[in-house]
Amino acid sequence: MAKRVYVCETCGALAEEPGHLCNPKTEVMTCAYCGEKAPHAKHFCKGKLEDIKYVCEQCGRLATSEEFLCKPKAVPEG
Repeated sequence: MAKRVYVCETCGALAEEPGHLCNPKTEVMTCAYCGEKAPHAKHFCKGKLEDIKYVCEQCGRLATSEEFLCKPKAVPEG
């Protein structure tokens, strides 16, 4: 079975997961964090923003755990 590849509508980058692109062309997805159907891979659900601890230096994605990022860096505490 072939892997699915997503394309960024802004810069043309390719990735196997839409969340690793700045503007992915994708269908409605189910949020892995809250289960809500979301039209965008970078959906932020209630409560998730407070749990954000890391940012990817490569794609800009935010995450609650560094395992979800290509090149994680801790978010500075404000």
